[in-house]
Amino acid sequence: MRVGQPAADAVTSGTPVRESTDWRNHMSSERSRRRWRGLLVLTVLLALVAAACGSDDKSEGGSSDTTKAPSGATTKVSAPGVTDTEIRFASFGTNSNNPLGTCVLKCYDEGVKAYFAYVNSKGGVFGRKLVLTDELDDELTKNKEKALELVSKNDAFGIFSATQFPSGYEDIIKAKIPFYVWMIHPAQSSAENVFGNAAPPCIDCTTQTVPYIAKLSKAKKVAALGYGISPNSQICANGIKKSVEKYSDGIGGAHVVYVNDHLEFGLKNGVGPEVSAMKKAGVDLVAACLDLNGMKTIAQEMERQGMGDVPMQHPNTYDAEFVKAAGDLFEGDYVSVGFRPFEANAGKSALDTYKTWMDKSGADRISEISMDGWINATTAVESIKRAGENFDRAKVIEPTGRAMGRDVVYSMPAFANRRMYVRGRIRLYLYL
Repeated sequence: MRVGQPAADAVTSGTPVRESTDWRNHMSSERSRRRWRGLLVLTVLLALVAAACGSDDKSEGGSSDTTKAPSGATTKVSAPGVTDTEIRFASFGTNSNNPLGTCVLKCYDEGVKAYFAYVNSKGGVFGRKLVLTDELDDELTKNKEKALELVSKNDAFGIFSATQFPSGYEDIIKAKIPFYVWMIHPAQSSAENVFGNAAPPCIDCTTQTVPYIAKLSKAKKVAALGYGISPNSQICANGIKKSVEKYSDGIGGAHVVYVNDHLEFGLKNGVGPEVSAMKKAGVDLVAACLDLNGMKTIAQEMERQGMGDVPMQHPNTYDAEFVKAAGDLFEGDYVSVGFRPFEANAGKSALDTYKTWMDKSGADRISEISMDGWINATTAVESIKRAGENFDRAKVIEPTGRAMGRDVVYSMPAFANRRMYVRGRIRLYLYL
């Protein structure tokens, strides 16, 4: 899978972002250039995101005519959370007690509610308005408790979630409730009623992302970092090592010389010894599986220890306000984003629609996680519409259409190691 098509515009004002039509040529020509010192946005344009963001305003989310009952009156639906006038959803996830200090459920829900407001402005779905009735804070450690509360109430047609620790996911899955999630917990999200904002990532597969960045930055000694409390973060950090070693010969001989997959969650005690170890190892590129505040803590310590010129790869720092507030701390670093960047020209995509309705719905600001919520809400609406006016939970979870005489599951393929993994209703299919 090709990775690394840059955005058309800069994340921070006044900083040009390079464009390339072929990343192989771009990597080759980079040998003759001095290292570019700006914030490079690496976009991974996924098919699911294209479904949410890749159509124009007339067709995005379907036309308003397709959301109305043919007779002009609503069809009786016997499903939890559905009345003659509303389709009710709930959400649960992390707001308070988040040691990372990041905005999670609140910002995610802003995207969900913005998309609902957009669809409602066009008549809703089958004559019903979309409503997010409950937004439960799991306080970091009470995810299972909140999940059981929603299952017990059983008054929401579907449930959204963005959380740090998904201990309650299994309860929503067992209840067979359509479940739309912030896809950062793939191990807990493998069920037919779970729909992510993107494909479940293969975190232990090799990828070209960090090797490509190593090529761009001409790095030879790479560090890979992860949190010890998160198995996903640990696996991701070791996946960076495998990826760099696999592609080493083609990227100038770079190797991973330092791996730390047991960093303290939130880094409240700093990272002085860890940065000292990286400095001693001669690290000239830091790749991490951490949040934006964690990356900031590491960058500040690197600056203090004279490693400020060493570039970093950011998986979760796509936040223009956050980057701007940090001054030149992240100058020369690389950040990835899984959808059309906010700074890019919208073209025929729904990017402008997203921005418009985030503003109209009273959201604090646009953000990566709010776009994830918007994408999940798009999936929820499309799955109901494709199930038909007599929709229910089972029909939404079942394959949502037909193509070439076969059922089509509203699912996004995953790509790794030159293979494509596609989830059918029961089996996972591998295409070589």
